[in-house]
Amino acid sequence: MADTSPSPRSSTPTTIPQKRPLGIDDEQHIPAVSSPLNPDFATSRARRPPAPREQREKKESLKKREAKGVESARGGTPESQSHGRKPKKGTESSNSILSLIRYKLPAPNPTDFDPPKAPILLPTVQRVNRQFYEASEHVYNRKGFRYTHCIADPAFTFTQYHRLSETEPFTPRFDYEDASSHIFFDGPARSITTEKGFRMARANVAAREGRWYWECKILSGVKRASPEGTTLGTGDAGGHVRLGFSRREAAVDTPVGFDAYSYGLRDVAGQKVHMSRPKDFMPAGEQICEGDVIGLEINLPSLTLHRKVVEGSYNKAVDVLDDVEPHAAEAPDIIRDRLPIRYKSHLYFEQFEYHSCRELEELMNPSPVIAASSTSTTAAPNPNHALVALRTLPFSCIKIYKNGQYVGTPFAELLAFLPPASKPANQVGARDGLDDGMLGYFPSVSVFRGGAAEVNFGPDFWYPPQEIAFLSEDVDMLGEPTAHSATRNGTSTSLKRLRPLAERYTEQIAEDVMYDIIDEVDLWAQDGGQTETRKNVSNPAPTLLGPVDPTAPGLDVAMVAASVMTESSHTGEIKEIIQEED
Repeated sequence: MADTSPSPRSSTPTTIPQKRPLGIDDEQHIPAVSSPLNPDFATSRARRPPAPREQREKKESLKKREAKGVESARGGTPESQSHGRKPKKGTESSNSILSLIRYKLPAPNPTDFDPPKAPILLPTVQRVNRQFYEASEHVYNRKGFRYTHCIADPAFTFTQYHRLSETEPFTPRFDYEDASSHIFFDGPARSITTEKGFRMARANVAAREGRWYWECKILSGVKRASPEGTTLGTGDAGGHVRLGFSRREAAVDTPVGFDAYSYGLRDVAGQKVHMSRPKDFMPAGEQICEGDVIGLEINLPSLTLHRKVVEGSYNKAVDVLDDVEPHAAEAPDIIRDRLPIRYKSHLYFEQFEYHSCRELEELMNPSPVIAASSTSTTAAPNPNHALVALRTLPFSCIKIYKNGQYVGTPFAELLAFLPPASKPANQVGARDGLDDGMLGYFPSVSVFRGGAAEVNFGPDFWYPPQEIAFLSEDVDMLGEPTAHSATRNGTSTSLKRLRPLAERYTEQIAEDVMYDIIDEVDLWAQDGGQTETRKNVSNPAPTLLGPVDPTAPGLDVAMVAASVMTESSHTGEIKEIIQEED
């Protein structure tokens, strides 16, 4: 019987060969209907996007390019002309140089060269054996705008003849413009009181970096209890006092510590207050009474480390010490967009004020809906927070002393204040990300219904801390700290030395003068660096840093130059504002 079993094949493969992938050239042979041998040809074809068509470069006519202000209408490179496209709104060129906004102003009046006048003080109330006055005939900072005194100066031709100035008294004190309209001042503007609810006043000096100290004495407030159980005091209605530090965004019609922009100390029970949340601080049974002197010390890191925090480059493992020298060769720009305005008989710079932001309002009053949908707002403030407004400053704190004795540190890791942590309100003309040189933490005091307080910014304190007393006793004949005192605690930098806030006031005045000169030189360079004003009218008047004499030589020439400058733009007077008092 013949063998019917099939003979083995020698060429039978041991594995099934894989399907050869289709190439680009093979796609034209793909069948219209899929088959079991090639089931995914349709999806492979769908994954391949069609080749993009080459876009033609859109060229504009010479007339259009000249109308847009292109530097080189012919032969310009695509990089320099950006193909004739305008930049997006809100973006600036990476190589653009920041500069202040120039306003077209009329010529100043002869009275604008007079020294600015202090407010008129009207006697209002007498309390704790001293007279308090209502400051009138001046403007108050209002929501969205800030006002500072200015004066016309013939030496500042390119900044439209206006520069910053001060009014009497020329000392660190409470700021008339940066206080509630219901605050009453004494003669030197170092004591305040009110008949209303909590109203606040800020000092005219701000702490931006370093260690600073000031004192506050309670003139009228919580009565001190006697051993017999009766109260000791002035006999007047005591009222209440809160004191601390606040930023410019904090409202002056609220107590210190009301929002996230201020840190306060409460007289009742000596509690600390931040974002309207009082917490125990002083020992039980101890409070701040009439006659007590509270010393406040603020510690802030250098502006170099501060900028690292707001720029997002701070690294806790690397930036372990704040040992950066404060005055570097190059510093970030200080841009002050200010417009001279007139209020009654006073001349002011009007500028956009920094405004409270939504992130800090949400931190104060968290919303359950927003907190559940966003993880960035629920995280506690820290130096590396995702939101710039919630970033804190390393090595920053506020220390409290009572009658010369150290009590403790109620606040640490203060919130950052440099832009973009601080930004103006969203309105026409306001620019984000600019520092005007006056951002910082201001000494602040709020009084309530008869409460009264007096501040002392040094250098002669009622209860000087041991460190300041040590430095004041150990000076050389020139008045400078000796090597032993300057290197105390292992440091020789002024940032780590405790200093009276009165010294910061002197530095602040010098900075204002320097910024005015820098603005003048900046605009002078933008106008081509000519030493003569327009129409070849020279300005022989010297640079004046004090009050301007209207009869000074060169003033009449400066007036002619100013009128020539503005003959093609504005005519008439500087804008005058009307502000109704509460």
